[in-house]
Amino acid sequence: MSRETTILVTLVVYKLVLILIGFWAKGRTHDNADFFIGNRSLGPLVASISYAASSASAWSILSLSAAAFTFGISTLWMLFGLLLGHGTSWLWVAPRLQKIAHDRELVTLTDFLALDGGDGTRRNIRLFAAAIVTFCFVFYVATQFMGAGKAFASSFDVSMSSSIVIGGGIVLIYTLLGGFWAVALTDTLQGLLMLLAAILLPAAALYEVGGPVGLWDGLQAISTPEQLSMSGQNAGLTAIGFIIGTMAMGVGAFGQPHLLTRFMSLRDEKSVKTAQKYAIFWFIVVLGNMVLLGLCGRVLVAEPLADPEKLFFVLSDNLLPTFLGAILLAAILSAIMSTADSQLLVSASAVAHDIMGEPNKGESHLWVSRLVITILCVSSVLVAIYLPSDIFSRVIFAWTALGAAFGPVVVLRLAGVRLEPRSILPAMVLGTGATIYFYLQPDSVGDILERLVPFLMSFILLVIFRVKNPEREKS
Repeated sequence: MSRETTILVTLVVYKLVLILIGFWAKGRTHDNADFFIGNRSLGPLVASISYAASSASAWSILSLSAAAFTFGISTLWMLFGLLLGHGTSWLWVAPRLQKIAHDRELVTLTDFLALDGGDGTRRNIRLFAAAIVTFCFVFYVATQFMGAGKAFASSFDVSMSSSIVIGGGIVLIYTLLGGFWAVALTDTLQGLLMLLAAILLPAAALYEVGGPVGLWDGLQAISTPEQLSMSGQNAGLTAIGFIIGTMAMGVGAFGQPHLLTRFMSLRDEKSVKTAQKYAIFWFIVVLGNMVLLGLCGRVLVAEPLADPEKLFFVLSDNLLPTFLGAILLAAILSAIMSTADSQLLVSASAVAHDIMGEPNKGESHLWVSRLVITILCVSSVLVAIYLPSDIFSRVIFAWTALGAAFGPVVVLRLAGVRLEPRSILPAMVLGTGATIYFYLQPDSVGDILERLVPFLMSFILLVIFRVKNPEREKS
């Protein structure tokens, strides 16, 4: 078979498997608890790998390797920051959030954010949380569909617009069918494919450059001093700002609703402990090897790439047999869909559960959930087609905004700090607004203003107005 036919057959089989999973999951989906959180009964493998796949998205394979290809070894700070953020999230946040979710029968992250306060206060928190989730995820999902467009365009004579529509349609079908069960199971399959891709292609690239010694010799021969420096082109205080700002990307992990929901869905404490090991192993292998791939690409690709985010496809075509290349293309689409489906589901929960509340006995809001998913998916497709942008910058904006809005509340509440309910909404608004403001300004060193300062501003506000004594809390 030709290269295009081999890839097409692989993708068709893969997509049929995803849709069949959706049909299977449909039989297990009866109410909001099933649709949004799998009735809090996920096992460790599904929870950990689906979390990892949902967090990684297209940027971890396309953009992280592109960053290492472009900027050199200073990209390692980004890797360290992400590993620190996700590691802390699994080791510290997960067990605490899982226990509270089970004890209080929480369905969404917003349920956790709006635990305390009067009806009006909790209602306002829910409304703003739903608004910021929907706003961020329209752009976040759009970047996933853009990644799908690049994947298809690299293999077939298909336009970006057609590729985006095809990818969006497939994600929409299985997410509508099975809700959380379909998303969790398909994300697990996709996460394992991403793990395979992150082992095969970097291993082939490292072999091609002559192993670790050949890689370092090659980098020294072709790289600028800045690309060989851990601080890039920065020195002194600017180098410190660069390192802190780059590592601060990991802070966003504490406020991502589509990831924290995985913690809430774990069935028991034993599952949490097992899932921690799986997830941390996955992140070390996948993120670490994508940086390695980018560095190998600097040695193997002589000419500058017009779009460095296509490095993965270039190396796949040059180093691997067609069949393996087809599997790796499926892995890229896995990264895209595993994030998009989770975000579509969380956005649906923001409207159907967080705003509309629990349905009356005998009623269901599933039709509302499915309608919201459809509208958001179509909106994201339109944004991807008519408002294109590079994957990395748009993902980082959405990631940072959600982290600054929700992360400080999550961290402080799980740490046992008694938050003043009326300060939560202003803190969320401050974190989101500051992220948007700094995003629109010229880039700072390491983008420290955008990635860390909004989180700290929201955090400090919550600490200042925390409840300091039981009498005030009761009042």
